[in-house]
Amino acid sequence: MQLELKVNDRNAIVREIRRKGNLVTISVDNIIYEVDIDKVSGEEYSIISEGKSYNVEVIPTDDPKIYRVNTIYFGFDISVNDAEARYMQKRKKKEGDGTTDSIKSPMPGKVVKVLVQKGDHVEKGQTVVVLSAMKMESEYKAGCDGVVSKVAVKEGDTVDGNQLMVVIGKDVKKK
Repeated sequence: MQLELKVNDRNAIVREIRRKGNLVTISVDNIIYEVDIDKVSGEEYSIISEGKSYNVEVIPTDDPKIYRVNTIYFGFDISVNDAEARYMQKRKKKEGDGTTDSIKSPMPGKVVKVLVQKGDHVEKGQTVVVLSAMKMESEYKAGCDGVVSKVAVKEGDTVDGNQLMVVIGKDVKKK
């Protein structure tokens, strides 16, 4: 399993290589660590790494992809930057740019519902496609007001990551 985690301004690729009971071998940005991780209680963990012991509290926040981590001296937030999170960040950066909004699949999955047809008028934030990936359904929404100029998928289709699903022409008449 591999995750991209963001701590403050630093992104790190964390990969679990092997697990045997509490002993876990992980790679953090291609540096290998042997750690002993033991859940002490609900949100508290004991971690032993390189001969040092750490007590860590991992608290879920309202956002399911952000955790508050507290040690005896420090507290910080960790964000899980998975495929869906990267897709949403990319979409936010693109909002308002150009004259079209291209909605692409952030990961391989199956199209559950297509809620628009070519020629439909859509409003910013309106759900246009529902995709099932990794046992979860995600809604993909229009990033602008406009008219659907292309629907490249249909219900039941299997899509690849970064595959075009819907194109919306920005409504330039709207003020």
